[in-house]
Amino acid sequence: MTPIVAIVGRPNVGKSTLFNRLVGSPLAIVHDAPGVTRDRHYADAKIGGRNVTVVDTGGFDPESDDPMGQGIRRHVQAAIGEADVVVCVLDGTQPPLQADRDAVALLRRSERHVIFVANKVDGREQELSLSDHYALGVPELLGVSAVHGRHFGELEKAIFDCLPADTTDEGAASSDELLSIALIGRPNAGKSSLFNRLAQDERSLVDSRPGTTRDPIDCVVDFKGDRFRLVDTAGVRRRTRVERGVEAESVIRSIRAIARAKVIILLCDVTEGISDQDSRLLGLASERGRAAIVGLNKADLLSPRDLEEKKSKARDTLHFAKDTPIFALSAQSGHGVTQLMRAVKEAGERMNKRVPTGELNRFFERLLATQPPPTRAGRAPRLYYITQSGTSPPTFVVFCSSPDHVAESYRRFVRNQIVAEFDYEAVPIRLFFRGREAKE
Repeated sequence: MTPIVAIVGRPNVGKSTLFNRLVGSPLAIVHDAPGVTRDRHYADAKIGGRNVTVVDTGGFDPESDDPMGQGIRRHVQAAIGEADVVVCVLDGTQPPLQADRDAVALLRRSERHVIFVANKVDGREQELSLSDHYALGVPELLGVSAVHGRHFGELEKAIFDCLPADTTDEGAASSDELLSIALIGRPNAGKSSLFNRLAQDERSLVDSRPGTTRDPIDCVVDFKGDRFRLVDTAGVRRRTRVERGVEAESVIRSIRAIARAKVIILLCDVTEGISDQDSRLLGLASERGRAAIVGLNKADLLSPRDLEEKKSKARDTLHFAKDTPIFALSAQSGHGVTQLMRAVKEAGERMNKRVPTGELNRFFERLLATQPPPTRAGRAPRLYYITQSGTSPPTFVVFCSSPDHVAESYRRFVRNQIVAEFDYEAVPIRLFFRGREAKE
């Protein structure tokens, strides 16, 4: 499971600047006015070679009577509760405020690994004037500058040292591990109903009101003779509609469920169609290297003609994921569920599929004979051979003379041909082009 690093602190201490520095991209809005960050921002990053999810939170002000401020407080507490490591940011240019003291007190009760940093410390002289901050009773304090990157190597090392043990290799080595499936989607799409049908038990509360499921619930199910590990997640809304507090906490748990699953079922309410948020969730699954199946639930509420129209619109909306199968079903009646789960099983098998090198290169030779790479910038790159370097997701490497001169359109073409030739439907294969001297 990917560790989570939460960044907390009172308003305007530079949390978002520090967040952007850690993830290596200006994802969070940075402004001198306090309170700019209200919702949590999530981004993937690498720290010491480990994959982590970094969370930027709103400014913590426990004395605020404003409903927005109170919501942010619950928001921060939820982030702390889910984090493996917490980075508490203080302003090194001014004495601590009551909000800083309250934040330190909260973190002492959290039983989390906490790293205290004084931000905006641009030089040795400022670093020597942090005695007021040590008076907070923090065990260690690291003076950093998020703007200039000062002492960020030390900060990343401190975070890395606090991360939980990496069990990725252990999980990958287990060939007997059950196929893990995560049900994702917007609230009220019918995820809990499908979960209960597959589990043959009312393990998940079903209610017509959206947002009933808060925590991911998982169990081992035996469906038609096949065993799966199934995870039901809370419905993920657009960020602007995510309530602070309990529902906000459910979002990060859903993201974690995607990270620990091999196949994702994106369940949508067919009567409402595919939304932008559904597309984002499917994109997130692809980015994380997860196989994906789309289920259009509540199909029994539509006539055959209307259902075909909805399926056609769904394919148009998800044009960026044309290899993703789409199934109409009814979790309530069970119609279409068998076909859906058969596709899920096949997707799991494809994630582990390895194509023999000889067969792969015979295909590659035929492809080059019929469609060689186009000339780019006056140069025609030579493609030598292809190999499969990994599975889950299947990863392929093409060795060539000039990787930078292989057009993006040709890369997509080769990828699509691999999917079609070796039946990688629903699987987000990875394809890289490297110089001939590159080592795998």
